[in-house]
Amino acid sequence: MTEWRRSDFHYELPERLIAHRPPERRTASRMLVLQRDSGALADQRFTDLPAYLRPGDLLVLNDTRVIPARLAAVKATGGRVEVLIERVVDPDAGALLCHLRASRAPRPGAVIELPEGVGAEVVGREGRLFRLQLRGLSERLWDYLERVGHVPLPPYIRREDDAEDRERYQTVFAQRPGAVAAPTAGLHFDDAMLERLHRMGVATSYVTLHVGAGTFAPVASEDLSAHVMHAERLEVGAGTVAAVNAARERGGRVVAVGTTVVRALESAAAGGELEQFSGETQLFITPGYRFRVTDALLTNFHLPESTLLMLVSAFGGYGAVMDAYRHAVAAEYRFFSYGDAMLLI
Repeated sequence: MTEWRRSDFHYELPERLIAHRPPERRTASRMLVLQRDSGALADQRFTDLPAYLRPGDLLVLNDTRVIPARLAAVKATGGRVEVLIERVVDPDAGALLCHLRASRAPRPGAVIELPEGVGAEVVGREGRLFRLQLRGLSERLWDYLERVGHVPLPPYIRREDDAEDRERYQTVFAQRPGAVAAPTAGLHFDDAMLERLHRMGVATSYVTLHVGAGTFAPVASEDLSAHVMHAERLEVGAGTVAAVNAARERGGRVVAVGTTVVRALESAAAGGELEQFSGETQLFITPGYRFRVTDALLTNFHLPESTLLMLVSAFGGYGAVMDAYRHAVAAEYRFFSYGDAMLLI
């Protein structure tokens, strides 16, 4: 059994290939296709996706909705605090789990002031995260965040968020608020592409995985067996379980749109069969993992040495995926959240 190291998943990426803006149209991205059985590569466009799918296939999408999770706050002393919501624990009660950036971390019992006079009491810590309790909120939490919060762009996009990000860092099928990072493979789809696939007989179903800021956290240990995966909340409903079983019965493939969908489906199948599931997952997928549900994967290009690249390498084969990434760099694909797509099929 191979003992995987973090450095096994390193590749050189020129800064100029990081996409800081979305393409002009959602479907305008390029798409690198990797055939899992042969390792063959093909340079295509995302609009070529229907050619790789067939009637009876099931497309599984993540319907989480990105919330404007970055907030400016002020301590009682006047010091500035940047709040990044990691998880909304209870939207009705205003209970949050957050990252706080300040010159000195506020202690339990301290109250920081958010925009429009809303207070946030620090009620405790969970590791590096702070538990906050909002005070004086007179409306739905989601409405408040939409008005005063900022889009939590990934750390490698070195600019302030703007009005375009409100639309484009969100999938067209986003429904359930709670994510602080987009399920980026889904950003390539527009309504016309989804309708085109529907007309050709490709079914769709949804899972919900609220992507946390931990998705960008670097792997701290060189030995992957020592890595502790961040937790994310997910839900796989009975309808999706039935849709997967129906696809299997008709000979169709389960096509996961994004690594978040893979983690959701595989977490819900941890017992051997896909079952309805609601809860947290810390599933860490590395090469050697046996996939129970996923037959094909549409994804973006991920950071060097990241857990997401490790998952993709597990699915497509370590050597084939790393070769594909070197090809993508040489061919100047656009990388990361607003970048191009990769199809492993």
